[in-house]
Amino acid sequence: MTIDRQPVLPARLTYRSSLLVYIAAMRPKQWTKNAVVFAALVFDHKLFDTGRLATVIGAFLCFCLASSAVYVVNDLRDAESDRQHPRKRLRPIASGQINSRSAWALVGLLLLVSIPAALMLRPAFGAVLVGYLVLMTAYTFALKHLVIVDVFAISAGFVLRAAGGAVVLDIPISPWLYVCTVLLSLFIGFGKRRNELLLLDVGAAAHRRNLDEYSPELLDQFIMITAAATIMAYSLYTFVATNLPENHSMMLTIPFVMYAIMRYLFLIHRRDGGGSPEQTLLTDFPLLGCITLWGVVSVAIVYAG
Repeated sequence: MTIDRQPVLPARLTYRSSLLVYIAAMRPKQWTKNAVVFAALVFDHKLFDTGRLATVIGAFLCFCLASSAVYVVNDLRDAESDRQHPRKRLRPIASGQINSRSAWALVGLLLLVSIPAALMLRPAFGAVLVGYLVLMTAYTFALKHLVIVDVFAISAGFVLRAAGGAVVLDIPISPWLYVCTVLLSLFIGFGKRRNELLLLDVGAAAHRRNLDEYSPELLDQFIMITAAATIMAYSLYTFVATNLPENHSMMLTIPFVMYAIMRYLFLIHRRDGGGSPEQTLLTDFPLLGCITLWGVVSVAIVYAG
């Protein structure tokens, strides 16, 4: 696989500074996915404990650096196929702005910082982070080509993030939170596959082999199953989980979750969204506002209770 050849670039891309190019290769917009590490802190009533908050912020940063290393490796592995994608072809490695040697050096730097830092926070957390890296490496080189398994692997990555947030604080976390994390990440993952399939059309298999195994109709069924299951699981969580107020006031947050799911379905089906969940979160203000309100109301209920 050769990825050092220089494709023809739009003029606006050739003048970007080197620093910005390396930052872009790290995909900082996707760091929002790592916010799930804060879940254990919030729902264990420790959000305002400055010492524990600092520890989780450290864990968050470790996952940001580790996930960026995974993204760079993924882009190295998929450089040729990314050049067939209308958006991914503009990524620094696929577009030729970063050569393979520099990209591998960046990977090494990110790992040399993230893994020792994670071990310093707590050895068990370091083990979780290494497990995440192993899983995502397997995804990059093999699992991403297996139909359905590919999305489950992504979901497992989110579960490890949530687990990392609990492990770094040495506190238990509700099994319901794991269930909700799995279902929500599956919902988002299948939505992303649907967008890729429709966007690339006949060229889908050239970008990702297993896309030929999917169909829009099949993915729509997967999306609806996981959407309904997410709402049901979260609803059960709000009045079954032992770490929530006994008056079941957390049920007041169910409408926020329902709206967020339905809004995302609207974006998938009517606005051709879903291809870049992190971009959708940051640019769709109704969705962003709903998630923000959910967070504020949830914290108020948990800590007032």
